[in-house]
Formats: sequence, structure tokens, C-alpha cells
Amino acid sequence: MTPKPTTISEVLAELDLIIEDAIATNDRLGLFAYIYRRTTAEILKEVQLGNVQNNAQLEQMDVAFANLYLEAYHDFRKGKPVSQCWEFSFRCKEEPLTILQHIMLGINAHINLDLGIATSETMEGKAIKDIENDFNAVNTVLFQITNEMQKRLGRVSPLLFLLDVVGLKSDEKIIDFSMRKAREQSWNSATFLHVIPVTEKKEAIKGIDDVVLALSTIIKAPKSFLIRTGLKFIRFFEEKNVGKIISKLKEN
Repeated sequence: MTPKPTTISEVLAELDLIIEDAIATNDRLGLFAYIYRRTTAEILKEVQLGNVQNNAQLEQMDVAFANLYLEAYHDFRKGKPVSQCWEFSFRCKEEPLTILQHIMLGINAHINLDLGIATSETMEGKAIKDIENDFNAVNTVLFQITNEMQKRLGRVSPLLFLLDVVGLKSDEKIIDFSMRKAREQSWNSATFLHVIPVTEKKEAIKGIDDVVLALSTIIKAPKSFLIRTGLKFIRFFEEKNVGKIISKLKEN
């Protein structure tokens, strides 16, 4: 059994393996893995530059956060049970969805479920407010990176601009691609999980998972017929090869 990463650098190495496998097998799970790797690398840079309040504590939280995704990914591969929202996200790799939808399904599960859990666990026995400033500082990093990635997606999804036309960007449940609102909600989850008794946490996490799963179903199949039609049209003209998608997203 491979030991869990204990540093952000080790997390990046694990993500590289997932991405390499996805490119070799044309597995759409590599799309979220690449976006996540990009943001994690940027967080490591901020830690190395000393731009956060408590480097050791933030790295501990970021590694715990990443390990929840890595554990879910490997458990799914082995046929083991995972949370509802991750199960849904992983299984959707076989669905004819847009690149953006595949990425958003991963973002939704990881941030709306995993981040609150990881933050709460990291601060167990401590005042959770002690990590709030660094938690919010990471928001700024993610905001910059996801906006950058959104622009780069035009290279592999040339009709992505149609989302503006059909009104998808007005639906925050679908297209809050900056992750900012998701991270704000995850802070609320973290503070809630931090104060409730241990005996109640499993049920509380199940409740959060239920909500996140509901959001996942909306990401996969928006209620609006116009939006669903627009997404199908956008996908028709997208790059389909995972390796080519990642290569184009990497280009300067």
C-alpha cells in the first residue's frame, strides 16, 4: 500500500501519476486532476514565498485536503465505496459532457465536500479562526488560476463563449468557475464540523454529501432545455483527446 503524501510536493507527484495515466488511457478524470495540480502548485509557491500566515499549518491542511481526493480516486479505481458526490463525478467520465462540466464535477465534490472536512480535521483541538486568514488567502490564488484556466479552455472548447449567449453563466450553481463561493461555503462547513460532537460528524458529512450530490446532478444536466442544448453543441466542436486538451491548456 502506497503511503499517503505528507507534503505538497508529494501531492504534486501523485497528481502527476494520475495525469500521466489519464493521458495514456484517454481518461477524462485527468481533466480535473490537471486543474487541481495547477492550483496546488500555485499554493506551494505561495507557501515557499512565505506569503501565508502559518506555512506549516496551511501545508498540513492542503495535504489533508488533497489526500481526500487521492483516496477517493484510488478507492474508486479499486471498486471500493466512496462518497456519493465523488462516485457521481467519477462515473460521469463516461458521459458525453463538455470539458468544463467534467472539471466542474470534480471541483464541486472536492471543494464543497472535502475542503470543509480537511480544514476541520486539521484544526482539531485548535481555534479554527487561526487558519481563516490563510484559508481566505488561498481563495485569491484560486480565483486567479481558475480565471486563467477559463480563458485557456477556449483553446480546446472554441464555442465556450456560447455559455454567455444561452445564459449559463447567470446560474451560479452551474458556472461559478472561480471556486470563490464554493470555498466560502466550505468554510461554513468547516466551522460547523469543528464544533459538533465527534459522534455527529459522520451524519453531518453525509448531509453535506447529499447537498453536493444534488449540485452535481445540476452540473451534469441543467434544468434548462436551452442550456442543455447549448452544452451539446459546444461539446460537438471540442477537442476529445485528453492528452491534447492538457497540452493546450499548458501552453503559454
